[in-house]
Amino acid sequence: MSNKLLKVTGIRKSFEIPSGILGKKKILKAVNDVSFEIMEGQTFSLVGESGCGKSTTGRLVSRLLTPSEGEIWIDGEEISQKKESQLKKMRQKVQMIFQDPYASLNPRMKVRDIIAEPLLIHTKLSKLEQQRLVSEILKVVGLNESHADRYAHEFSGGQRQRIGIARALIMKPRLIIADEPVSALDVSIQSQILNLLKDLQSEYNITYLFISHDLSVVEHISDYIGVMYLGTIVESGPKDAIFSNPQHPYTKALLSSVPIPDPKLRKERIILKGDLPSPMNPPAGCPFHTRCPVSMEMCKTIVPKVTQVALDNHFVSCHLMSS
Repeated sequence: MSNKLLKVTGIRKSFEIPSGILGKKKILKAVNDVSFEIMEGQTFSLVGESGCGKSTTGRLVSRLLTPSEGEIWIDGEEISQKKESQLKKMRQKVQMIFQDPYASLNPRMKVRDIIAEPLLIHTKLSKLEQQRLVSEILKVVGLNESHADRYAHEFSGGQRQRIGIARALIMKPRLIIADEPVSALDVSIQSQILNLLKDLQSEYNITYLFISHDLSVVEHISDYIGVMYLGTIVESGPKDAIFSNPQHPYTKALLSSVPIPDPKLRKERIILKGDLPSPMNPPAGCPFHTRCPVSMEMCKTIVPKVTQVALDNHFVSCHLMSS
């Protein structure tokens, strides 16, 4: 039976934003009471529109940001308020793959040094041992040893992302947070990187927190999915349950926008009205009610409770389920 590697409970993150001539501060609620857990060796995906808080959630889990409230448990250890000096061991277990392979690699460093940098920080390995590990990990991600002495700008986008994956893998982490890792790549390259991530998961038992706005990508790689809207998870559950039996109106709208690779098949597109509300002034009640096609009067004032759907860890936050 798999162990629970990550447990996130009620995390919130707010930012103070200066506004106006007098510099009066406003509060931006980026993440608002988010909870989920990931079993070892599985992939949990956060999906939603840009600005919904999914990348901020990933940065909170990795402790690149400190939560305003809530708890983050990694491998049985609570890390949400630990100081940077106390996080060194945790950082060996948790690594990140970033969205833009052009911006996430230092252009002044050779690939060999980029990949070996975590070893310099976290180990006392000799230079020779470091180089041996770099050569091994380059082969694992589909590159060769000769690439180690080149600079990042000499590679294609897909190759750069492989370098980013190699850098994340070099410490043999248990959890990798992949923040939109294929969105900057061509479609054909996307599939190669996704297949690589799945192969690495099978070989090394890696656990992924995968962040994406693309449901077709999420369907390919996920075990469980959390659908985020305006800083909250409105629906979560096993991949098959989310795709075959979506319950929240927002989830249904997202799924209706996924193209079908068959010109003979047509499906009804759900067009959401209005724009995404500002997280500096979120609506009262259900956060989705201003755009929801089936909104009721109670949705305007009462926050919906989380309700379980059937018996397969499928949860939804919607008054339609509890009424």
